Amino acid sequence: MKKVYLSDSGPKVSEAIYGFWRWENLENTTQQMEQIVNLCLELGINTFDHADIYGAGSVEEHFGKIISNKSFKREDIVLFSKCGIRKSTNGKVTYFDNSRDYIVESVNSSLKKLQTDYLDIFLLNQWDLLADPEQTAMALAEIVNSGKVKHIGVANFTAFQHQLLASYLTVPIVTNHIELNLMNISAIEDGRLDLIKQSFSKPLAWAPLAGGEILDGHNGKSAIIKAKLEAIGKKYNANVEQVAVAWLMQLGTLPIIGSLSETRIRNAASASEIKLEREDWYDIYQVSTAF
Repeated sequence: MKKVYLSDSGPKVSEAIYGFWRWENLENTTQQMEQIVNLCLELGINTFDHADIYGAGSVEEHFGKIISNKSFKREDIVLFSKCGIRKSTNGKVTYFDNSRDYIVESVNSSLKKLQTDYLDIFLLNQWDLLADPEQTAMALAEIVNSGKVKHIGVANFTAFQHQLLASYLTVPIVTNHIELNLMNISAIEDGRLDLIKQSFSKPLAWAPLAGGEILDGHNGKSAIIKAKLEAIGKKYNANVEQVAVAWLMQLGTLPIIGSLSETRIRNAASASEIKLEREDWYDIYQVSTAF
């Protein structure tokens, strides 16, 4: 799998990214994670996405243990982490926090857990309506200037929220981590995708298979999309997952894989080798927009 620049200011990442969003309550987590990471590296996936809340904060610790094992060099991987989503002490309220203290605290915690001196990208996850954008921007500039973070991104921002934060920043936003798949193409329609490309950046697409809904094909829309992917896949000797991921890649997005299945990870990685003809790409797109 080839490496591409996430933006005109970097960094260079793999065309598919592995994310740990769904990792929680697993037995032998460190051992499983090491197997998955080694498989990803074998397939050319060198970019890994974390957040301070994944696995109630434990996922980064497991990854840090793998880094400490020194089975690969830190400089050979690209590490993302993010903060912004918090839960109340009783767990009943989910809220967003873009405050300076929380951002700095989260970065320091992630570095400690991941056993690394720096993050390649730190993303602000969700816009905090109560935040002072100038103070948030100053905090982000602070962690970059300190050397703890090399690049800044955002996650699940609207186009206007993205523009608002960017207007206060002295460092560029290199990506927006958005939901994008054939069941949910709202990022194409509401300007988020265009804004990211206008900034000479590539978006990260989470849930590329709509949480498995496209593979299952149970309801009306997912069943029709799956049937279309199967039909077009025959032309490319590819399965549903490969075609769905290839469709996203040709749109200029970097899909985030979250499966623990070796087969599914291999399918997503091999999708980068599939180049859909323009007619086929639009044929799939029109099925998605028909609902």
